[in-house]
Amino acid sequence: MKKTLDEKLGAIEKIISHEEFRSKKGLGNEVTYNIFDYPPEEELKVRSYLKKLEKKFKTSPQGFELKIYDLYDIMLDLIEEEELLEACIEMEENDGMDYLISSVYDLLNMDSDDNYFNTYILENTPDNSVVFITGVGKIYPFLRAHGILNKLIIALDGIPMVLFYPGKYDGQSLTLFSLFDDGNYYRALPLIR
Repeated sequence: MKKTLDEKLGAIEKIISHEEFRSKKGLGNEVTYNIFDYPPEEELKVRSYLKKLEKKFKTSPQGFELKIYDLYDIMLDLIEEEELLEACIEMEENDGMDYLISSVYDLLNMDSDDNYFNTYILENTPDNSVVFITGVGKIYPFLRAHGILNKLIIALDGIPMVLFYPGKYDGQSLTLFSLFDDGNYYRALPLIR
């Protein structure tokens, strides 16, 4: 019988608290990465749960740190820090969305393993951590989930990671918002089946 979202959310804390989860190795002896997929219309419920879980881990340490990174917020913070928000608005109006997407992609240096997300997350993540990545739906179409995962795996070598995905992941392919093909991805495991 398929689990409800509430049942799946309720299982997260127990799963990540197990030492086995934090030291699990894949076929190539690398730390495994997981995807927690959920119905996109339940985004607010998932965000609320993650905030509660983050607060719980801060007030009641579990022997490891839970770090939650929202990719969209990280991207927006960089754009604001570089004082480019108005320029981005004008760029979309004058040159179109495709040009803006390409420009932001370049700003984030996404073609490099040293891209902005990898650098930011590495600088802010202690060794003894579990990393949750959120904001995949909000950052689309600037970035695609499989591209983010391919780069983060390099940066987070040895640190367990869970990507929260508003859509479907069947263990082989990602379908954003349960509508758009977001690419094939074979290196992650579903967090909860």
